Amino acid sequence: MSVRDDLHTLAVRQAATRRGYADFHIVECDQISGRHSLAWSSHGDPSATVLTSDEVLLPLADVSVLWWRRMRANQQVSDRTQDDFQRRLVNNDCRGALGGILAAAYRGLWVSPPEATDRAADKLYQLSVAQEAGFRVPRTLVSQSRQDVIDFARQVGRVIVKPVVGASGPLMFTQYIDDPSSIPEESFTACPAVYQEYIPGRRHVRLNCFGDRFYAALIETDRLDWRPDLNVPISKWSVPREVARQVVSVLQRLDLRMGIIDIKLTPQGEPVWLEVNPQGQFLFLEPLLGEPLADHFFDFLLSNAEASRR
Repeated sequence: MSVRDDLHTLAVRQAATRRGYADFHIVECDQISGRHSLAWSSHGDPSATVLTSDEVLLPLADVSVLWWRRMRANQQVSDRTQDDFQRRLVNNDCRGALGGILAAAYRGLWVSPPEATDRAADKLYQLSVAQEAGFRVPRTLVSQSRQDVIDFARQVGRVIVKPVVGASGPLMFTQYIDDPSSIPEESFTACPAVYQEYIPGRRHVRLNCFGDRFYAALIETDRLDWRPDLNVPISKWSVPREVARQVVSVLQRLDLRMGIIDIKLTPQGEPVWLEVNPQGQFLFLEPLLGEPLADHFFDFLLSNAEASRR
């Protein structure tokens, strides 16, 4: 389940096709409107079906594994509708019908379950779970009080700030907030934000966990947020056994079958948990590491398909 032209689903389907598997289908969740995309009946006639990107009417009873990648997008057809109520109606009903049909009729394995994916995307919840699993996590404050942030900065030293959830549109990069006392109260009260102690060091780890397999990159940069510039040293990182154990523990507690995890290494080499994205980006690392991540992910889906048939 994704959106049209999502590079990750296209790359994994290409890996499936290259290896002779024809039963990898993409359901474009932003293309439901304007086609006969969905069907379900409380008494089984018609059977629950979804229309795939290649125009296959796919019975959900035939699906063994469902990759829950990008489901909640707005309909592309609705973007051309001027009436705001009609646009919201189309988007909400397409999204609700797809989610309801899957909940009612799909009996295979999820990667990962929708409820777990939504819960794990909560930065505060996952932070507490990582701490329970034994990871060091940054000291963190969520507040709308300027004075709280000033006091927090006095306790921890240098502070960074990032959104609690964020919004669609331009990327919002993590930033330093060196002197919260210089910022007006209104900036804090507008909405809560995540304030954390700055973890020193220049070694960042992007860890892709597909089931029990780990594919990690070490990104070396002095930037606080490495995403704007990948023209830096990037190499494969061998995941220490204890880190692997803790990662598995976190994902099990979150009920996730996969996770894209950000860790920072202190100058002493201690791993500090930053966050997990239940459906994060990993394909960009494939050429940088020389690692066939799309194929590895397809292998992961195959292993889940085999498990669902047992």
